[in-house]
Amino acid sequence: MAHNNYFKFKQFTIQQNNAAMKVGTDGVLLGSWATVEKVSSVLDIGTGTGIVALMLAQRSLAKVEAVEIEESAYTDALLNFKNSPWSERLNLLNSSFQDFVLQSTCKFDCVVSNPPYFNQRTKSKNEIRSIARHSDNLPFEILIEGVASLLADGGHFSVVLPIEAEREFRSIAVQYRLFAKRILRIKPNPLKPARRVLLEFRFEAMLEEEAELILESEVHHDYTDEFIGLVKDFYLNL
Repeated sequence: MAHNNYFKFKQFTIQQNNAAMKVGTDGVLLGSWATVEKVSSVLDIGTGTGIVALMLAQRSLAKVEAVEIEESAYTDALLNFKNSPWSERLNLLNSSFQDFVLQSTCKFDCVVSNPPYFNQRTKSKNEIRSIARHSDNLPFEILIEGVASLLADGGHFSVVLPIEAEREFRSIAVQYRLFAKRILRIKPNPLKPARRVLLEFRFEAMLEEEAELILESEVHHDYTDEFIGLVKDFYLNL
């Protein structure tokens, strides 16, 4: 995706002048895939520009709470929430997730996160981008422990991760009684292995759906019907 200062979707626009992490396919996949049926409260952890929170606001009637530690991303998200058709249902906090967990008295039906996940790779020279990309500030275990304490009994937690992080993330989640119920592994095209995975966790050990989604044919930008079906309510050109 082009890293312009804004990205226009069908029902809202993402301003991204300040945020280190711009609009990307990971967030769009998560916002399109997360379950919103019978959901009245949503928490988006590390909202960045606010894209996932806005997508879930578009797809539901839920009240959406979003948390963002990085001030420049918070500035963009605040503007994006204010300018959206769902501003009255969106609330944004400039806070670490750890502080939010300590202060929150709410339980959420749906929790989502496109978390920082690089914990051993070379860090970006841009400190703000490093915070957005690396798990030092929000390790998987801290994220999962916090989610487990905030999730309503019948609620669910959805996350997008690199495929190589799936096993570690799921093994930590089990320790907090969170079990994968839906799994969708994402392949860039038919010739390449899966690079991302979407996971939905619940407090019940019952895997119901395990599938694969291919984004493009062997021709670049020739999107598959399955991918178009998932994101067509958002992208302008689909």
